[in-house]
Amino acid sequence: MSDKAGRIEIQRLCKSFPQNEGEPIAVLDRVDLVFEPGEFISLIGPSGCGKSTLLRIIAGLAPSDSGRILLDGTAVSAPGFERGLVFQDPTLFPWMTIYENIAYGLRARGVYKREKSRIPDYFRLVGLQGFEKSYPHHLSGGMAQRAALARALVNDPKVLLLDEPLGALDAFTRMNMQDEILKIWEERRQTCVMVTHDVDEAIYMASRIVVMSARPAKIERVITVELGRPRRRDHPDFLMLRSRILKILHFAGGGMEPEYRI
Repeated sequence: MSDKAGRIEIQRLCKSFPQNEGEPIAVLDRVDLVFEPGEFISLIGPSGCGKSTLLRIIAGLAPSDSGRILLDGTAVSAPGFERGLVFQDPTLFPWMTIYENIAYGLRARGVYKREKSRIPDYFRLVGLQGFEKSYPHHLSGGMAQRAALARALVNDPKVLLLDEPLGALDAFTRMNMQDEILKIWEERRQTCVMVTHDVDEAIYMASRIVVMSARPAKIERVITVELGRPRRRDHPDFLMLRSRILKILHFAGGGMEPEYRI
C-alpha cells in the first residue's frame, strides 16, 4: 500500500436538488461509508441514484446539504490536488498538446519547473510515449482517456476518482483499459473510487463494491470481492457474484438493469 493513499470517511451525507416547482429532489439520504487507504471501490446502483453526485462531493465540486466527508481526518470543502478526477469524457484541452495537457496540473500548482522531469514517467505509465506533441483530436478514445488518466495522476493524488471513465469506449478497448487502470493501481496503490453501471466491470476491478439503492440513495450493501487477481470473467465464482449483485439491485428498486458482459 502506498503511504500516500488516502482514507475517506463519509458521514451522514445528504444531498438534494431544487426544482422550479415543488419539493427538492432528494438524491442522497444519510450515506455512511469508509474507504480504507489503497482500496479499489466500485459504486454501482440504478441510473440517477446519485453515484456521480457522491463522487463530485468527494471531489469538492459540489456541496452536501448535511453530513461531511473527511480525507485523512480533514473535512473536504473544495477541490484539491490530493484528489484526482477522471470523467467519462476525457475533457482534454483541445488547443494543448498531450504533453501540455498532462503538465497542466503541475503548472496550476506552480511546481512545473521543479517537477517537470517526472512527466515522461507518466507517458510511460499510460503507454503514450511518442505522442507528446500530438493534439487530442489525433488520439483514439482509449488513448485520450489514457491521457486524462495521466493528467489526473501527475499530481500524485491520495485518491483517484473515476466517474464512468470507460463508459464511452467500445467493449474491446474498455476491457483493455480496465487492465491498464488495474496495472496502475497495483503499482501505485492509491485509493480508487469508480462509478460504473457495468456489474462485470465492478467485479473485475474492485476490492469492494458499494451497491446503492434507488433515489434517494442509501447504501444497500457493501460487498467484499473475494476473488484472486487477475480475475476471469467466466469463472463460476465471478458469475455467482454477478447474479447475487443483480438480485440485490432488483430488490433495491433498480428499475433498469445495469450493464453486464461475458
